[in-house]
Amino acid sequence: MIKVIAVVGPTAVGKSDLAVELALRLEERTGLRGEVINADSMQLYRGMDIGTAKITHEEMRGVPHHLLDVWEVADSADVAGYQEMARERVEECAERDVLPVLVGGSGLYVRAVLDHLEFPGTDPRVRARLEGELAEVGSGLLHARLAEVDPEAARTILPGNGRRIVRALEVVELTGRPFTANLPDHTSYYPCVQIGLTAPRAELDARIDTRVDRMWENGLLDEVRLLDARGLREGRTASRALGYAQALGQLDGDLSEERARESTARATRRFARRQESWFRRDPRVRWLPYDSPDLVEEALAHVEAAMTGPVEDPGETLVDVATLVPQVRRPTTQG
Repeated sequence: MIKVIAVVGPTAVGKSDLAVELALRLEERTGLRGEVINADSMQLYRGMDIGTAKITHEEMRGVPHHLLDVWEVADSADVAGYQEMARERVEECAERDVLPVLVGGSGLYVRAVLDHLEFPGTDPRVRARLEGELAEVGSGLLHARLAEVDPEAARTILPGNGRRIVRALEVVELTGRPFTANLPDHTSYYPCVQIGLTAPRAELDARIDTRVDRMWENGLLDEVRLLDARGLREGRTASRALGYAQALGQLDGDLSEERARESTARATRRFARRQESWFRRDPRVRWLPYDSPDLVEEALAHVEAAMTGPVEDPGETLVDVATLVPQVRRPTTQG
C-alpha cells in the first residue's frame, strides 16, 4: 500500500494542476481522499506568490494544501526542518485515511520526504571562520585546500562556488569524513509512486518565457517592494530566488526591466534543465508527457497499479545529506 504520491518535474510543466486533479479523483478510484503537500522550497515563503507561481485559492478547487507560506523571507532555507514538517503531515494524513500528493520541483525537498536522508548540523564558529577566509583569500585557495583533504569533492565542486566549498570543508572538519557531491542510491522511506511530467525543450522554454512575462505583468515589482520592507534582503535564500534577485536589481537601478526579465527567463531555463536531470536520475519516477490528452487517467493508472501490486519495501540505509547539498541546518520549530 503506497503512502505518498509525488508529482515532480521541471518548473512551468503543470505539476500543481495535475496534483489537484489527482487529489480530486483519488476517492472515486481508490476510496482515499487526496490532499496536497508542497515541495517547492520557494513557495514555503510567505508573500512570495507571483514570482513562484504559487497556487491560488481558486486553483486549489477545495483541495487542502499543506506547507505553503511557512517561513518568513528573512529565514534561511532549512531542508531538515522541512523534512520534519512534511513527514508530520504525511503521518497525519495517513491517520485520516488521506493519501497525500507531494508536489514540487525542488529535488532535495522531495527526497527529504520520500527517502532515507540524514542532515548533519553546522557549527556557527567553524562556518564563520571559513566564510571569513573565503572573503579574505577567495574561493581558489579554499578549493585547493579542499583538493588536499577531499579530492573527489574538489573534482565535483567548481572552484568559483565559494558556498559549496565552505560547506564541504565544514563537513570534513566536523565529521572527519569526506564530503562527496555524488548522489547515493535512492532508498525509500515511504512506499510511494512518483509521477514525472516532461515537455519538449522548446515548448518548456516557451512556457517559462510566458510565465516570466506574466510575473512582471501581474505585479512582481510591487510584491518585491513589500517583501523588501519585511526583510527580503536579509534572507540568504529568498533574496536569491529566481525573479526576486532580478527584481531587486531592477528596483536598485542595476537592471532595466528588459534585462531583468531576460535574465530571469534565461536562469529559469537553466534551472529547469537541472531539475529534469535531477529527477531523471531516479529510476522510480514514471514519466508522462505534460500535454497528454489522458494525463490524469495515465497518472491514476500508475497509482492504482502501485496500490494493488507489490510495492518495494522501503530500505533501511541512511544517507548522509551532506553528500547532496551545500547548506542545511538541524530541524527547528517552525511557526
